[in-house]
Amino acid sequence: MAKTSKKTVAPPLIRWLKEPEAHDYPAALSYLRLVCTPKVAKTLVRELERAPIASFKAKDIFRASRLSQLGISNAHIERDRQKIATRTPLSPLLLVRDTNRARLIIADGYHRLCAVYEHDEDALIPCKIV
Repeated sequence: MAKTSKKTVAPPLIRWLKEPEAHDYPAALSYLRLVCTPKVAKTLVRELERAPIASFKAKDIFRASRLSQLGISNAHIERDRQKIATRTPLSPLLLVRDTNRARLIIADGYHRLCAVYEHDEDALIPCKIV
C-alpha cells in the first residue's frame, strides 16, 4: 500500500512595523494610568519609547500576562485578522513586567496579540518591554 503525503500549508507570514505607531504610546499611557499612578505610568511610557525591540512567542505572552483570548466576534480583532490576511504590517506590542505580581501587563496591543495567537500561537511578536 502506497503512502500518501499530506502537504501542510504554512499560515501567511505576519508582517510587522519596525517600531510601534505614535498613537500606541498615548494608548499605553491611558491603560497604565488605570493600573499605576499617573506618575509611574508616564515613567513607564517614557521607558517604552526608549526600549529596544525584542521578540516573544504569542503563546508565551499570553501565559505571562495571565489574560484570556478575546472572543472571535471582537471588531478590533477582526480588523487585525484582516491586516494579517492582507499582509498589512502590524504595530509591535508594548509590554510592562509586573515583577511584584509575577505577570506581564499588555500596555498596548492586546487585540493584535489575540489576532496573532489565533493565526499562529508560535508566531514571534516584536515588542518593546520594560
